[in-house]
Amino acid sequence: MQFETLGLSPRLINALQEQGITDPTPIQTQAIPHALAGRDVMGLAQTGSGKTAAFGLPMLDALMKNGRKAEPKSARALVLAPTRELARQIFDTLSAYSAGSHLKIGLITGGVGFTPQIERMARGVAILVATPGRLIDLLDRRAVDLSKTEFLVLDEADQMLDLGFIHSLRRIATLLPKARQTMLFSATMPKQMEEIAGAFLTDPVRVQVNPPGKAVDRIEQSVHFVAKGAKMDFLVELLDKHRDELAIVFGRTKHGMEKLSKQLEAKGFAVASIHGNKSQGQRDRAIAAFRAGEVRVLVATDVAARGLDIPEVRHVYNYELPNVPENYVHRIGRTARAGMDGAAIALCSPDEMGELRDIEKAMKAKIPVASGAPWEGVPEAKAKPAGRPGGRPGGRPGGQEHRGQDHRGQGGQRRPAQAANAGAKPAGGQKPRRAGPPRRRATAGAA
Repeated sequence: MQFETLGLSPRLINALQEQGITDPTPIQTQAIPHALAGRDVMGLAQTGSGKTAAFGLPMLDALMKNGRKAEPKSARALVLAPTRELARQIFDTLSAYSAGSHLKIGLITGGVGFTPQIERMARGVAILVATPGRLIDLLDRRAVDLSKTEFLVLDEADQMLDLGFIHSLRRIATLLPKARQTMLFSATMPKQMEEIAGAFLTDPVRVQVNPPGKAVDRIEQSVHFVAKGAKMDFLVELLDKHRDELAIVFGRTKHGMEKLSKQLEAKGFAVASIHGNKSQGQRDRAIAAFRAGEVRVLVATDVAARGLDIPEVRHVYNYELPNVPENYVHRIGRTARAGMDGAAIALCSPDEMGELRDIEKAMKAKIPVASGAPWEGVPEAKAKPAGRPGGRPGGRPGGQEHRGQDHRGQGGQRRPAQAANAGAKPAGGQKPRRAGPPRRRATAGAA
């Protein structure tokens, strides 16, 4: 099937052809006709399957046919994404599809100043791509008006839930007109997604092209059982085999990944890093250098697990396994994009056997063993307590950004860090209280 058969306008088809895109992906084939017909759509598809075009093309088609100009501070269409990187990718993709048209596209994310974004919204935009936290900030400043928004897209909705955006989404929903078209796209379908779907969608068409959690078939997966103290040297040995190819190395914490990037740089690798301690400018420059091949290894936390679309990435290393099983699928989805092949290599230490079992359970498949043997005598991973999906007990979602990723609660306010990580030492060397458990302090190690 080709795009001509889906009902898109010739102008958009020409724009796709100029970029060398002729054949739609399965999620695009299923979703675009329903979206063009004005139906609400719930799309389930793995990362790298072409979801941006699945919602972006029919939305652009409708906006181009109706030449009405956006009013000041308003956006005719709103696209919400969980991370800055994904929001930027969506913005760039939609800008390329709409090049030469009258449509103006705006981008609102954290990590940059408010003034340019407020000034941009003062003129109004056809499409606003935003992260929920920064959008709440501008709504509080009365810089954005959503009362005339005709289209709403929630992209990677499952990660927005993982990052604690449920309160922000509920608030945004109350500011949108009920007469609108809504599309929700996700790679997984957690239970709480039903609440989101019920609040935002009206009689939606559900399209699904891959079972949630299924990894891309073209990715060659493997796991090495390596002691924690031996991981660094083992990673260097693996990276040495393909110094001229692009590789992403994922870990859990921003401090750990910054340290790893410096160690790899000392070993002679061209390295860049992105995590929550990096400013938006630093993140953008790191990704640009990686995309251009100026650096060959990108060391990252899960801020890069979604929204990074670089087809030349041939290898993804899970230096540390993620706390949230679904994030493994998103991490490895950074390779084998645009029809290319890729390899995903996991390094598993004894204390990560629980995470490995959870990942294999979520994928309903075993990861082939490349070296070593599964660690014995390691207990099963403890069940995660109810509260925050995929999170640590009473703390931030495991392996995810906090403030650096517009991680807000209701009203755009920062949630209190309540005794985040079990196992932290009592503050200031104080003795624990006699009545009850020791007082804990939140740690700052999350992604």
